[in-house]
Amino acid sequence: MASKMLMGDMPELMENILKQLNNEIYSLYSCALVNRHWCKMSIPILWQDPFSVKRSSLFIPIYFSSLDEGEKLVIMECLKEFGIKMEFSKPLFDYARFLKILDIYQLGIKVYEWMYLKLNRLNFNDFDSRATSLITLPIKLFIESGAILHEFGLCNSEFLKFELEIFHSLEQNVQFYSRLQHLSLFIISNFFIENIAKLLRVLAKNTTKIIALRLVFHSECESKSIYTLFPALIHFIKSQEQLRKFILDGDECHAEFYGIISALESQKDTLQEVILDGCDFSAEFEILNNCKNLETLRILNCDTELLKILDYNISTLEISYYQIDVPIIVQILEKIGILLQRLKIETEIVIWKEPLLLEALKSFCPNIIYLYIKDIRLSTQLLELIGSLEKLQFLSLGYAYHTPEEEREIRVMQFAKILPTSLQYLDIALGIPDTLLDSFIDILLDHCNTPLKKLLISGGSLNSEKNTKALIRYRTRIRTLNYVGIVYYYCVGYNIRNELEKYVTLIPYEHIVVNC
Repeated sequence: MASKMLMGDMPELMENILKQLNNEIYSLYSCALVNRHWCKMSIPILWQDPFSVKRSSLFIPIYFSSLDEGEKLVIMECLKEFGIKMEFSKPLFDYARFLKILDIYQLGIKVYEWMYLKLNRLNFNDFDSRATSLITLPIKLFIESGAILHEFGLCNSEFLKFELEIFHSLEQNVQFYSRLQHLSLFIISNFFIENIAKLLRVLAKNTTKIIALRLVFHSECESKSIYTLFPALIHFIKSQEQLRKFILDGDECHAEFYGIISALESQKDTLQEVILDGCDFSAEFEILNNCKNLETLRILNCDTELLKILDYNISTLEISYYQIDVPIIVQILEKIGILLQRLKIETEIVIWKEPLLLEALKSFCPNIIYLYIKDIRLSTQLLELIGSLEKLQFLSLGYAYHTPEEEREIRVMQFAKILPTSLQYLDIALGIPDTLLDSFIDILLDHCNTPLKKLLISGGSLNSEKNTKALIRYRTRIRTLNYVGIVYYYCVGYNIRNELEKYVTLIPYEHIVVNC
């Protein structure tokens, strides 16, 4: 079978395997070099999302080389304005056709990054209108190449002009957005609002299968002209047939959204997740109570009055604010009760009225499987709560130093002993370097009998011999631990990493962290 795969005789199976490497850019590049068959399968995957942040901008000239002769002349004239000479070579593939994910803002960033590499400059501060064609012509190329987008990020920045030719191409090439599932709209200035509205009307005619919609209104957009966009947004939302996720980032600048939230009434049978960030209180949000399939609610940097008007029937709740209003949170927890399975509470200072919060969780929410709380004391009440959660699988904690110094070691020992046997994932790296558990990692591991599979800690703690030995002892005694996620991964000495990797797999924190 291996030889058949190598020779390209099992393309469906090989393609499915390569798709699993979608985020492993260098691995895909290596696969593309194996032989002609693997190259044909790897290249389309590599070029599905070329504008992601983690990729280099060196590929930009390939798209320029795919333009027609007249458009190449335009590119050359634009680049000449910046003192850049361009030579075109024939591309090996029709790369534009492979595009699945397009964020126009990131496209602009990559074009400018490439230009500044050519000019030997480190970065850029402002967009230059002379470079507009360097962005709009690739967009036109994508639309007309036969590409079929799955995700589209659109912004109305001053550096991007949607010319009539772009709209004509969109109307003539419906396939480009006919299968769109994720749409992000960033209103970051007062420029070209009318063009964004026009584009939404074009999309609404042929794009009705959007799963996730994200709307971001930047704080600079306080002109009344922004409200001229709302009718088109409302029409677009109502045109959708299966919207499951809705994200609204008000950037703390809009008290009213004039019907945008009310339009979600049309999605009451499909909407499953709502994220509200920086939104002020408005009675319009009561419409969310009609969304009976709503399972996930994330309230970030929002007026706490917003929480009071909602009637909850959800299993996942995330609240993030400078300082949460505990009495209101307690009311929410009582309403949700046994339905709550995943909870994330994140504040910037120590939680006020902490005992009230912990008592409510213990009394009303026994079915939690994921718990994330930052800046909380390692109190006896917290220990009692954790010990009572018999279904807990994921635990992430960040501690402030409010435990008396003489009690810290004892509390950590107690914490280790009360961890439920259901727990598989423990993150004690929140708020590094000022966490209590991470400071006593040796005591924690020596007294823990819970069969953890993943442990997340700081790299600095592993540079201590007593901690590395404790980790090895735990892995030898409790053989379930497979992965250790490390904050400041490269702070761990090379010899220490080599020794530990005889027992567990060490991974950078960001590659293993589990979000709510």
